[in-house]
Amino acid sequence: MKRTFEVTPWNIVTHKLDPENKRLQESMTSLGNEYMGMRGFFEEDYSGDSLKGIYLGGVWFPDKTRVGWWKNGYPKYFGKVINAINFIKLNVLIDGEPIDLAKDKVSDFELNLDMKQSKLTRSFTVTKNGHAIAMNFERFISVANKELVGIRVTATNKSNEAVKVTFKSAMDADVQNEDANYDERFWDVLKTEQNATNGSIVAITKENPFGTPRFTVGIKMTNEADLAQEKVNQPNDKEVVNQFSGELAPNQSTKIVKRITVVTSRDYDTQDKLEAAMNDLSAKATAVSYDDLFAAHAKIWAERWEKSDVEIDGDTESQQGIRFNLFQLFSTYYGEDSRLNIGPKGFTGEKYGGATYWDTEAFAVPVYLGITNPTVTRSLLMYRYQQLDGAYVNAKEQGLKGALFPMVTFNGIECHNEWEITFEEIHRNGDIAFAIYNYTRYTGDKSYVLNEGSKVLTEISRFWADRVHFSERNQKYMIHGVTGPDEYENNVDNNWYTNYLAKWTLTYTLEILDEVSPEVAKKLAVTDDEKKHWQDIVDRFYLPEDKDLGIFVQHDGFLDKDIKPVSAIPADQLPINQHWSWDKILRSPYIKQGDVLQGIWDFIDDFTPEQKKANFDFYEPLTVHESSLSAAIHSILASDLHYEDKAVEMYERTARLDLDNYNNDTVDGLHITSMTGGWLAIVQGFAGMRVRNDQLHFAPFLPKKWNSYQFRIQFRGRSVQVKVDQDGTHLTLLSGDPLTVDLAGKPVELKD
Repeated sequence: MKRTFEVTPWNIVTHKLDPENKRLQESMTSLGNEYMGMRGFFEEDYSGDSLKGIYLGGVWFPDKTRVGWWKNGYPKYFGKVINAINFIKLNVLIDGEPIDLAKDKVSDFELNLDMKQSKLTRSFTVTKNGHAIAMNFERFISVANKELVGIRVTATNKSNEAVKVTFKSAMDADVQNEDANYDERFWDVLKTEQNATNGSIVAITKENPFGTPRFTVGIKMTNEADLAQEKVNQPNDKEVVNQFSGELAPNQSTKIVKRITVVTSRDYDTQDKLEAAMNDLSAKATAVSYDDLFAAHAKIWAERWEKSDVEIDGDTESQQGIRFNLFQLFSTYYGEDSRLNIGPKGFTGEKYGGATYWDTEAFAVPVYLGITNPTVTRSLLMYRYQQLDGAYVNAKEQGLKGALFPMVTFNGIECHNEWEITFEEIHRNGDIAFAIYNYTRYTGDKSYVLNEGSKVLTEISRFWADRVHFSERNQKYMIHGVTGPDEYENNVDNNWYTNYLAKWTLTYTLEILDEVSPEVAKKLAVTDDEKKHWQDIVDRFYLPEDKDLGIFVQHDGFLDKDIKPVSAIPADQLPINQHWSWDKILRSPYIKQGDVLQGIWDFIDDFTPEQKKANFDFYEPLTVHESSLSAAIHSILASDLHYEDKAVEMYERTARLDLDNYNNDTVDGLHITSMTGGWLAIVQGFAGMRVRNDQLHFAPFLPKKWNSYQFRIQFRGRSVQVKVDQDGTHLTLLSGDPLTVDLAGKPVELKD
């Protein structure tokens, strides 16, 4: 397999300047801090192919939905993240000629993402007019000061004579999105200021016809350079520049430090307040040395890794994979702001619009529960609660009661422009309910589910009760016209996963309603007739099953397809989503990602070993894994079934999905929500972690080519270290009260 980056435990590093894979390299070296993030594009102008992307958490634009087959209830706009002002711009000129790595002769190239400290460095030697200059760029997005980005550039004269070096540090608001129509721009500049060593831009998103809020951003740069400051005219009304220039003697070095402060109207309700905050935060950052700013940032990353690192001995590829997964997850979200969520591409690209999907509840919640404080996951639950009003609108648009949480959103209103996803893939309502259950089961904390969570569950249940219909012929409740997790099947009837989740949600809601306080019950106003109706739906819900095969049927009619395994597809036709027509995909038996198996994973202890085996053996050979979310589920279930080789194969696929560009689409950005998969496959899969009756359970195995693996898990105020090696499993209570853990069926007492 051809790899773009080398395999090392803590770094994403390459020594090859690879113009053909430039966008891939940019995706892989993305940085973020939840508040903002950016792709790993170069600071200096690059004339080759590049996607210069900087994105701000919660800042988006409602782009007009353009379809020729408008239907009632169709989303009025497509919400998408917008490319922010390019504030990292920093050109370097040698004897008056700008460096351009698409054209210049370069040696000793290195691009290095340090995951331990969250820092991106790049170094090379460039030769221009016979002069060799060694360049070093470093960049970090602070987690200690969320509004801060730091850049340091060093130039060293490696030639035998003096050379003139110029730094042109700039900010440029003339940016556009990759998918912009007719070179459309989304920013209107309100104000610019250019001084000798600093500059600022205040801009607002352009007007839109839908009444959604416009966002104002204020960005200020300050520059410190060894070279002399040169007065320059402001280039235009969208860009500010500070310039520094001077001669370097042979072997002499010079540097520039650039601090950028970014504030948005999400935190400041007037432009005056925003500008005041921008200037104040910039002044505070400027008063601290670059090294001290970085040290504060690195310290927090060290604390994060202390809680979450997974150590693998004997397999550097797997080690790099799991750390890359966790690094990019934490770069996207760490629960600091309950107004934010986890976009499938995070801050690494524009595909999927940068919005929130159901991936968060299904895949991210169980990971954050295990490796962060419970407040992080609770923020994700509060995000949905705070958007209930939008969920009411989504249900009403379809003529239904209750709340339909959006498939894709920034503000709670559905903003995806594909009908079969937007209003058929309604299982996400059940996934959100399941996340509440998951949080409650894992933490033991019922304060959310008995208050805000009970409201969410009730409104979801009201939706399900209205969305089902009763089949007189079968005397069963059914759900027609849906899309399950397998998006290679649209508009199907009785998707097993959707029906199962709907039935479960109604059951769980009825249980919770028996526990809420009288005050909460009064607010929820669920009548006895409603409860009786919900129970009747539960008792008579149709779940497709084939008893001869011993499987749950993905949906009505699935078994009538021409059932052939993926191995029957010629290799040159894979992935099928890049080679087949949509019509051919829909008619095929091939599954994009776990569907029935998703449900079995969710409720893994509710099915017998025989049921799990029969369904896995039937569906896995039909699954093309062309969703980034697929491999992790299959790895966990394979582990549960003791299919250890398959479990490891699927782990390697999920952990290195982007590192090895499995689906040939990482150029668009990383698959952030699927980066939960590596941790899930190790902890729930290889280590067999379950929570049963308020107790942690483990049933580990050691992959054949690994010498050992270990991880820490946070559970109800305790930190537990789990190490699995050739001698067995070793459990250590690192902090918290004594705890009894079940290890392969035997109780183990853990004391600090």
